[in-house]
Amino acid sequence: MPKKPRSERRKSPVWARISLAAGIVIALAGGGTATSLTVAEHQVNAALPDQDLLGSVQGSSQKAHADVKGAKNILLVSLDTRPSWTKSHEPSRSDSIIILHIPADHSTAYMLSIPRDTLIDIPAYDNGAQKYGGGANKINSAFAFGSRGLDGDKAIQDGTKLLALTIQKKFGIVPDAAAIIDFSGFQKILQVLGKVCMYVDEDVTSIHVGHDKNGKQAVPYTTDSAGAHPKKVPGVTANKYTVGNHCFTPVEALDYARQRDLLAKGDSDYGRQRHQQQLLKAIMKTAVSKGLSSPTKLPGLISAVGKAMVVSTGGVSLEDWVLSMKSINPDNLITLRTNADSGGFRTVPQDQTPPGVGEAQYLDDQSLQMFRAAKNDTIDEFVINHPTWLAAN
Repeated sequence: MPKKPRSERRKSPVWARISLAAGIVIALAGGGTATSLTVAEHQVNAALPDQDLLGSVQGSSQKAHADVKGAKNILLVSLDTRPSWTKSHEPSRSDSIIILHIPADHSTAYMLSIPRDTLIDIPAYDNGAQKYGGGANKINSAFAFGSRGLDGDKAIQDGTKLLALTIQKKFGIVPDAAAIIDFSGFQKILQVLGKVCMYVDEDVTSIHVGHDKNGKQAVPYTTDSAGAHPKKVPGVTANKYTVGNHCFTPVEALDYARQRDLLAKGDSDYGRQRHQQQLLKAIMKTAVSKGLSSPTKLPGLISAVGKAMVVSTGGVSLEDWVLSMKSINPDNLITLRTNADSGGFRTVPQDQTPPGVGEAQYLDDQSLQMFRAAKNDTIDEFVINHPTWLAAN
Protein backbone atom coordinates (compact mmCIF):
# COMPACT_ATOMS: atom_id res chain seq x y z
CA MET A 1 0.00 0.00 0.00
CA PRO A 2 1.36 3.49 -0.82
CA LYS A 3 2.90 5.31 2.08
CA LYS A 4 0.70 7.95 3.70
CA PRO A 5 1.80 11.58 3.58
CA ARG A 6 2.40 12.73 7.12
CA SER A 7 3.72 16.22 6.70
CA GLU A 8 1.67 19.38 7.05
CA ARG A 9 -1.49 17.78 8.43
CA ARG A 10 -4.37 20.22 8.73
CA LYS A 11 -7.01 20.58 11.37
CA SER A 12 -9.52 22.01 8.91
CA PRO A 13 -11.08 19.71 6.28
CA VAL A 14 -9.36 19.55 2.93
CA TRP A 15 -12.39 18.85 0.83
CA ALA A 16 -15.37 20.25 -0.96
CA ARG A 17 -15.26 23.74 0.45
CA ILE A 18 -15.06 24.61 -3.21
CA SER A 19 -18.58 23.36 -3.86
CA LEU A 20 -20.31 26.73 -3.82
CA ALA A 21 -17.58 28.16 -6.03
CA ALA A 22 -18.47 25.64 -8.69
CA GLY A 23 -22.09 26.12 -7.67
CA ILE A 24 -22.04 29.79 -8.61
CA VAL A 25 -21.60 28.69 -12.22
CA ILE A 26 -23.31 25.29 -12.14
CA ALA A 27 -26.03 25.43 -9.49
CA LEU A 28 -27.33 28.81 -10.58
CA ALA A 29 -27.36 27.83 -14.23
CA GLY A 30 -28.90 24.41 -13.73
CA GLY A 31 -31.10 25.25 -10.81
CA GLY A 32 -33.98 27.43 -9.74
CA THR A 33 -36.87 29.16 -11.41
CA ALA A 34 -36.40 32.18 -13.65
CA THR A 35 -37.39 34.47 -10.80
CA SER A 36 -34.99 32.96 -8.27
CA LEU A 37 -32.23 32.93 -10.88
CA THR A 38 -32.61 36.64 -11.56
CA VAL A 39 -32.74 37.46 -7.86
CA ALA A 40 -29.75 35.25 -7.17
CA GLU A 41 -27.66 36.87 -9.89
CA HIS A 42 -28.24 40.37 -8.53
CA GLN A 43 -27.63 39.28 -4.94
CA VAL A 44 -24.47 37.38 -5.80
CA ASN A 45 -23.15 40.29 -7.83
CA ALA A 46 -23.63 42.48 -4.76
CA ALA A 47 -22.20 39.89 -2.36
CA LEU A 48 -19.25 38.89 -4.57
CA PRO A 49 -17.44 41.87 -6.08
CA ASP A 50 -15.08 40.83 -8.88
CA GLN A 51 -11.41 40.88 -7.81
CA ASP A 52 -8.18 40.54 -9.79
CA LEU A 53 -6.95 37.10 -8.74
CA LEU A 54 -5.23 36.08 -11.98
CA GLY A 55 -3.36 39.14 -13.25
CA SER A 56 -1.61 38.31 -16.52
CA VAL A 57 -2.50 34.61 -16.11
CA GLN A 58 -6.00 34.74 -17.53
CA GLY A 59 -7.46 32.75 -20.36
CA SER A 60 -10.44 34.89 -21.31
CA SER A 61 -11.01 38.61 -21.26
CA GLN A 62 -14.47 39.39 -22.53
CA LYS A 63 -16.78 42.31 -21.98
CA ALA A 64 -20.01 42.01 -20.06
CA HIS A 65 -23.07 40.69 -21.88
CA ALA A 66 -21.01 38.57 -24.25
CA ASP A 67 -21.30 34.87 -25.02
CA VAL A 68 -18.85 32.78 -23.02
CA LYS A 69 -17.69 30.57 -25.86
CA GLY A 70 -15.22 27.72 -26.03
CA ALA A 71 -13.68 25.49 -23.38
CA LYS A 72 -13.09 27.04 -19.96
CA ASN A 73 -10.88 26.21 -16.99
CA ILE A 74 -11.82 27.67 -13.60
CA LEU A 75 -9.35 27.58 -10.71
CA LEU A 76 -10.97 26.70 -7.36
CA VAL A 77 -8.88 27.05 -4.20
CA SER A 78 -9.56 26.58 -0.50
CA LEU A 79 -7.17 27.78 2.18
CA ASP A 80 -5.91 26.24 5.40
CA THR A 81 -6.21 29.61 7.20
CA ARG A 82 -7.83 32.94 6.44
CA PRO A 83 -5.11 35.14 4.87
CA SER A 84 -5.45 37.98 7.34
CA TRP A 85 -2.17 38.37 9.18
CA THR A 86 -2.53 41.72 10.86
CA LYS A 87 -1.85 40.05 14.21
CA SER A 88 -0.10 36.75 13.47
CA HIS A 89 1.40 37.26 9.98
CA GLU A 90 1.25 33.48 9.60
CA PRO A 91 1.40 32.32 5.94
CA SER A 92 -1.63 30.61 4.50
CA ARG A 93 -1.34 27.61 2.17
CA SER A 94 -3.85 26.23 -0.31
CA ASP A 95 -5.50 23.10 1.04
CA SER A 96 -7.53 22.14 -2.02
CA ILE A 97 -6.63 23.02 -5.61
CA ILE A 98 -9.14 22.03 -8.27
CA ILE A 99 -9.39 22.73 -11.98
CA LEU A 100 -13.04 22.85 -13.08
CA HIS A 101 -12.86 22.07 -16.80
CA ILE A 102 -15.86 22.93 -18.97
CA PRO A 103 -15.66 21.56 -22.54
CA ALA A 104 -16.40 23.79 -25.52
CA ASP A 105 -19.96 22.47 -25.91
CA HIS A 106 -20.72 23.41 -22.25
CA SER A 107 -22.64 20.16 -21.81
CA THR A 108 -20.90 19.02 -18.65
CA ALA A 109 -18.02 19.85 -16.29
CA TYR A 110 -15.03 17.92 -14.99
CA MET A 111 -13.24 18.36 -11.67
CA LEU A 112 -9.50 17.59 -11.58
CA SER A 113 -7.73 17.83 -8.23
CA ILE A 114 -4.07 18.76 -7.91
CA PRO A 115 -2.80 17.06 -4.71
CA ARG A 116 -1.50 19.70 -2.31
CA ASP A 117 1.75 17.79 -1.59
CA THR A 118 2.75 17.64 -5.28
CA LEU A 119 6.41 18.67 -5.74
CA ILE A 120 6.52 21.38 -8.37
CA ASP A 121 8.67 24.28 -9.60
CA ILE A 122 7.23 27.56 -8.29
CA PRO A 123 8.26 30.61 -10.38
CA ALA A 124 10.00 33.65 -8.90
CA TYR A 125 7.56 36.34 -7.82
CA ASP A 126 7.62 39.86 -6.37
CA ASN A 127 4.41 40.92 -4.60
CA GLY A 128 5.76 44.36 -3.70
CA ALA A 129 6.31 43.45 -0.06
CA GLN A 130 8.54 40.37 -0.27
CA LYS A 131 10.34 38.72 -3.16
CA TYR A 132 10.35 34.98 -3.73
CA GLY A 133 13.28 33.63 -5.72
CA GLY A 134 11.49 30.57 -7.04
CA GLY A 135 12.32 26.89 -6.61
CA ALA A 136 10.99 23.39 -6.06
CA ASN A 137 8.41 23.01 -3.29
CA LYS A 138 4.95 21.59 -2.63
CA ILE A 139 2.31 23.27 -4.73
CA ASN A 140 0.34 24.31 -1.64
CA SER A 141 3.26 26.64 -0.79
CA ALA A 142 2.76 28.76 -3.93
CA PHE A 143 -0.07 30.74 -2.34
CA ALA A 144 2.04 31.34 0.79
CA PHE A 145 5.08 32.58 -1.16
CA GLY A 146 2.91 34.87 -3.27
CA SER A 147 1.16 36.46 -0.31
CA ARG A 148 3.99 36.83 2.24
CA GLY A 149 4.05 40.22 3.94
CA LEU A 150 0.58 41.14 2.69
CA ASP A 151 -2.84 41.21 4.32
CA GLY A 152 -6.51 40.96 3.40
CA ASP A 153 -7.54 41.24 -0.26
CA LYS A 154 -3.98 41.95 -1.44
CA ALA A 155 -2.75 38.73 0.17
CA ILE A 156 -5.53 36.74 -1.52
CA GLN A 157 -4.85 38.34 -4.89
CA ASP A 158 -1.09 37.84 -4.99
CA GLY A 159 -1.24 34.37 -3.45
CA THR A 160 -3.67 33.28 -6.16
CA LYS A 161 -1.63 34.91 -8.92
CA LEU A 162 1.51 32.95 -8.00
CA LEU A 163 -0.50 29.73 -7.71
CA ALA A 164 -1.99 30.37 -11.17
CA LEU A 165 1.48 31.07 -12.58
CA THR A 166 2.71 27.81 -11.07
CA ILE A 167 -0.15 25.85 -12.64
CA GLN A 168 0.45 27.53 -16.00
CA LYS A 169 4.16 26.67 -15.89
CA LYS A 170 3.60 23.02 -14.97
CA PHE A 171 0.42 22.10 -16.85
CA GLY A 172 0.04 24.84 -19.47
CA ILE A 173 -3.46 25.55 -18.14
CA VAL A 174 -4.40 29.23 -18.11
CA PRO A 175 -7.42 29.78 -15.81
CA ASP A 176 -10.34 31.77 -17.22
CA ALA A 177 -11.72 32.56 -13.76
CA ALA A 178 -10.96 31.76 -10.13
CA ALA A 179 -12.61 31.46 -6.72
CA ILE A 180 -11.11 31.30 -3.23
CA ILE A 181 -13.06 29.62 -0.44
CA ASP A 182 -12.96 30.29 3.30
CA PHE A 183 -13.91 27.31 5.47
CA SER A 184 -15.52 29.25 8.30
CA GLY A 185 -17.92 30.80 5.81
CA PHE A 186 -18.60 27.44 4.22
CA GLN A 187 -19.93 26.13 7.52
CA LYS A 188 -22.63 28.81 7.37
CA ILE A 189 -23.61 27.68 3.87
CA LEU A 190 -24.26 24.18 5.16
CA GLN A 191 -26.25 25.59 8.08
CA VAL A 192 -28.53 27.43 5.64
CA LEU A 193 -29.08 24.23 3.65
CA GLY A 194 -29.83 22.30 6.85
CA LYS A 195 -28.85 18.78 5.76
CA VAL A 196 -27.12 17.01 2.89
CA CYS A 197 -28.10 13.50 1.77
CA MET A 198 -25.66 11.15 0.03
CA TYR A 199 -24.43 7.57 -0.25
CA VAL A 200 -21.48 6.51 1.94
CA ASP A 201 -19.32 3.98 0.05
CA GLU A 202 -17.20 2.68 2.95
CA ASP A 203 -17.26 2.62 6.73
CA VAL A 204 -15.56 5.70 8.18
CA THR A 205 -14.58 6.32 11.81
CA SER A 206 -14.09 9.92 12.93
CA ILE A 207 -11.01 10.92 14.88
CA HIS A 208 -12.45 14.39 15.49
CA VAL A 209 -16.07 14.08 16.63
CA GLY A 210 -17.62 11.74 19.19
CA HIS A 211 -19.46 11.75 22.51
CA ASP A 212 -18.74 10.79 26.10
CA LYS A 213 -20.86 8.58 28.37
CA ASN A 214 -23.14 11.54 29.13
CA GLY A 215 -23.82 12.14 25.45
CA LYS A 216 -21.79 15.35 25.29
CA GLN A 217 -19.66 16.00 22.20
CA ALA A 218 -16.02 15.11 22.75
CA VAL A 219 -12.89 14.40 20.73
CA PRO A 220 -12.41 10.61 20.41
CA TYR A 221 -8.75 10.57 19.33
CA THR A 222 -5.64 12.62 20.01
CA THR A 223 -2.89 13.16 17.43
CA ASP A 224 0.70 14.36 17.40
CA SER A 225 1.69 17.93 16.48
CA ALA A 226 1.48 17.08 12.78
CA GLY A 227 -2.07 15.75 13.13
CA ALA A 228 -0.87 12.18 12.63
CA HIS A 229 -0.89 8.89 14.56
CA PRO A 230 -4.32 9.04 16.26
CA LYS A 231 -4.65 7.52 19.72
CA LYS A 232 -8.01 6.55 21.24
CA VAL A 233 -9.33 8.65 24.11
CA PRO A 234 -10.77 6.36 26.84
CA GLY A 235 -14.48 6.82 27.51
CA VAL A 236 -15.24 8.64 24.25
CA THR A 237 -17.20 6.96 21.44
CA ALA A 238 -16.27 8.12 17.95
CA ASN A 239 -18.83 9.02 15.28
CA LYS A 240 -19.06 6.27 12.67
CA TYR A 241 -20.46 6.65 9.18
CA THR A 242 -21.47 3.27 7.76
CA VAL A 243 -22.04 2.16 4.18
CA GLY A 244 -25.46 3.23 2.90
CA ASN A 245 -27.62 6.29 2.36
CA HIS A 246 -27.32 9.05 4.97
CA CYS A 247 -28.68 12.54 5.55
CA PHE A 248 -25.91 14.48 7.29
CA THR A 249 -26.20 17.50 9.57
CA PRO A 250 -23.65 20.26 8.80
CA VAL A 251 -21.36 18.97 11.56
CA GLU A 252 -21.59 15.39 10.31
CA ALA A 253 -21.08 16.36 6.67
CA LEU A 254 -17.93 18.35 7.41
CA ASP A 255 -16.62 15.65 9.74
CA TYR A 256 -17.25 12.80 7.29
CA ALA A 257 -15.35 14.48 4.46
CA ARG A 258 -12.51 15.42 6.78
CA GLN A 259 -11.45 11.86 7.63
CA ARG A 260 -8.48 10.05 6.15
CA ASP A 261 -7.03 7.98 9.00
CA LEU A 262 -9.63 5.36 9.90
CA LEU A 263 -11.12 4.50 6.51
CA ALA A 264 -12.25 0.92 5.96
CA LYS A 265 -10.44 0.70 2.62
CA GLY A 266 -7.28 2.23 4.07
CA ASP A 267 -6.81 4.60 1.13
CA SER A 268 -6.04 7.69 3.22
CA ASP A 269 -5.89 10.98 1.25
CA TYR A 270 -7.27 9.42 -1.90
CA GLY A 271 -10.27 7.98 -0.08
CA ARG A 272 -10.89 11.37 1.45
CA GLN A 273 -10.61 12.99 -1.98
CA ARG A 274 -13.26 10.60 -3.27
CA HIS A 275 -15.59 11.41 -0.36
CA GLN A 276 -15.04 15.11 -0.91
CA GLN A 277 -16.10 14.78 -4.52
CA GLN A 278 -19.19 12.74 -3.60
CA LEU A 279 -20.21 15.29 -1.01
CA LEU A 280 -19.58 18.12 -3.44
CA LYS A 281 -22.24 16.85 -5.81
CA ALA A 282 -24.65 16.23 -2.92
CA ILE A 283 -24.24 19.82 -1.69
CA MET A 284 -24.80 21.24 -5.17
CA LYS A 285 -27.96 19.18 -5.61
CA THR A 286 -29.21 20.38 -2.24
CA ALA A 287 -28.39 24.00 -3.11
CA VAL A 288 -30.44 23.65 -6.29
CA SER A 289 -33.43 21.83 -4.78
CA LYS A 290 -33.57 23.44 -1.33
CA GLY A 291 -31.78 26.76 -1.65
CA LEU A 292 -32.22 28.44 -5.03
CA SER A 293 -35.90 27.52 -5.23
CA SER A 294 -36.67 28.64 -1.67
CA PRO A 295 -37.60 32.32 -1.19
CA THR A 296 -36.86 31.96 2.52
CA LYS A 297 -33.47 30.24 2.17
CA LEU A 298 -32.17 32.04 -0.90
CA PRO A 299 -31.15 35.34 0.78
CA GLY A 300 -29.31 33.50 3.56
CA LEU A 301 -27.61 31.19 1.07
CA ILE A 302 -26.39 34.07 -1.10
CA SER A 303 -25.21 35.98 1.98
CA ALA A 304 -23.29 32.94 3.23
CA VAL A 305 -21.73 32.41 -0.21
CA GLY A 306 -20.62 36.05 -0.29
CA LYS A 307 -18.89 35.70 3.08
CA ALA A 308 -17.23 32.42 2.10
CA MET A 309 -15.80 33.35 -1.30
CA VAL A 310 -13.54 35.70 -3.19
CA VAL A 311 -14.00 35.49 -6.97
CA SER A 312 -12.43 36.63 -10.21
CA THR A 313 -14.76 36.22 -13.18
CA GLY A 314 -12.13 36.88 -15.83
CA GLY A 315 -13.80 40.04 -17.10
CA VAL A 316 -17.09 38.22 -17.75
CA SER A 317 -20.21 39.13 -15.78
CA LEU A 318 -21.81 36.51 -13.56
CA GLU A 319 -24.98 36.71 -15.67
CA ASP A 320 -23.03 35.78 -18.79
CA TRP A 321 -21.32 32.86 -17.04
CA VAL A 322 -24.70 31.58 -15.86
CA LEU A 323 -26.43 31.93 -19.23
CA SER A 324 -23.56 30.27 -21.07
CA MET A 325 -23.44 27.33 -18.62
CA LYS A 326 -27.21 26.86 -18.41
CA SER A 327 -27.08 23.30 -19.80
CA ILE A 328 -24.90 22.13 -16.90
CA ASN A 329 -26.44 20.90 -13.66
CA PRO A 330 -24.96 19.01 -10.67
CA ASP A 331 -25.84 15.66 -12.25
CA ASN A 332 -23.53 16.55 -15.16
CA LEU A 333 -20.53 17.13 -12.90
CA ILE A 334 -17.86 14.45 -13.44
CA THR A 335 -15.12 13.98 -10.86
CA LEU A 336 -11.77 12.45 -11.81
CA ARG A 337 -9.11 10.82 -9.68
CA THR A 338 -5.37 11.51 -9.76
CA ASN A 339 -2.72 8.76 -9.97
CA ALA A 340 -5.64 6.35 -10.35
CA ASP A 341 -3.71 3.48 -11.96
CA SER A 342 -0.65 3.78 -9.74
CA GLY A 343 -2.38 3.45 -6.36
CA GLY A 344 -2.67 7.07 -5.29
CA PHE A 345 0.15 8.71 -3.35
CA ARG A 346 3.49 8.51 -5.21
CA THR A 347 6.34 9.46 -2.87
CA VAL A 348 9.21 11.55 -4.24
CA PRO A 349 12.53 9.83 -3.33
CA GLN A 350 14.17 11.53 -0.38
CA ASP A 351 17.34 12.32 -2.32
CA GLN A 352 15.20 14.21 -4.86
CA THR A 353 13.30 16.26 -2.27
CA PRO A 354 14.68 19.73 -1.44
CA PRO A 355 15.73 20.27 2.21
CA GLY A 356 12.89 21.44 4.45
CA VAL A 357 10.10 20.44 2.05
CA GLY A 358 9.19 17.21 3.87
CA GLU A 359 7.49 14.24 2.30
CA ALA A 360 6.16 15.15 -1.14
CA GLN A 361 4.47 13.34 -3.99
CA TYR A 362 4.58 13.38 -7.76
CA LEU A 363 2.01 12.89 -10.51
CA ASP A 364 2.41 9.86 -12.75
CA ASP A 365 2.53 10.14 -16.54
CA GLN A 366 -1.17 9.41 -17.00
CA SER A 367 -2.11 12.12 -14.48
CA LEU A 368 -0.03 14.59 -16.46
CA GLN A 369 -1.82 13.36 -19.58
CA MET A 370 -5.16 14.08 -17.87
CA PHE A 371 -4.17 17.68 -17.17
CA ARG A 372 -2.93 18.08 -20.75
CA ALA A 373 -6.35 16.87 -21.87
CA ALA A 374 -7.93 19.66 -19.79
CA LYS A 375 -5.61 22.16 -21.46
CA ASN A 376 -6.41 20.88 -24.96
CA ASP A 377 -10.13 20.20 -24.31
CA THR A 378 -9.75 16.49 -25.06
CA ILE A 379 -10.88 15.35 -21.62
CA ASP A 380 -13.85 13.43 -23.08
CA GLU A 381 -11.43 11.26 -25.03
CA PHE A 382 -9.25 10.77 -21.94
CA VAL A 383 -12.23 9.55 -19.92
CA ILE A 384 -13.26 7.10 -22.63
CA ASN A 385 -9.75 5.62 -22.60
CA HIS A 386 -9.44 5.72 -18.79
CA PRO A 387 -12.85 4.73 -17.36
CA THR A 388 -11.35 3.67 -14.00
CA TRP A 389 -10.28 7.27 -13.38
CA LEU A 390 -13.86 8.32 -12.77
CA ALA A 391 -14.43 8.86 -9.05
CA ALA A 392 -17.42 7.01 -7.57
CA ASN A 393 -20.42 9.27 -6.93
